[in-house]
Amino acid sequence: MRKIVESTLVSLDGVIGDPHVWANDYFDGEARAYALERLLASDGMLMGRRTYEIFASAWPAQTGEYADRVNSIPKYVFSSTLENADWNNSTIIRGDVPAEVDKLKRQDGRDLVMYGHGPLGQTLLEHHLLDELHFWVHPLFVGHGTRLSRDGQETALRLVTTKTLRTGVVVLSYEPAGI
Repeated sequence: MRKIVESTLVSLDGVIGDPHVWANDYFDGEARAYALERLLASDGMLMGRRTYEIFASAWPAQTGEYADRVNSIPKYVFSSTLENADWNNSTIIRGDVPAEVDKLKRQDGRDLVMYGHGPLGQTLLEHHLLDELHFWVHPLFVGHGTRLSRDGQETALRLVTTKTLRTGVVVLSYEPAGI
């Protein structure tokens, strides 16, 4: 069975919203190489509608090995409102999200990756479908924006690995404690 691995950029004060505004200075060659390594270990991406719209507007114009992988990897977009998914190799999935994700997990292949912890990530965590959570903790306080933790969401995690990057970003990899 494939794993679902969430990778989320987060500030020291727990902000995950709009990382393109505050995290870019920390995405150097070392971070790109590590992110590419993780992406190459996957053979599909899971996205909600908002992430899809942001990525589909930005990534097709990007170049390089990382961009090539993002643009070519199969993308599974979970949305009840999105009409078209014209970005290369994208499929819209409607219906019962946990059931559809469970079907994807049961297929042969490598891990499935998901960027960010929005509504899709929350749903998968609540239904015990996330296998690993990688938090890229950035050494700054953003002070405002969408936060990682939400009211009513309590989940115990077990630390699996840590990786410290030269920029001061620490990648903390966890498994839900119940796995």
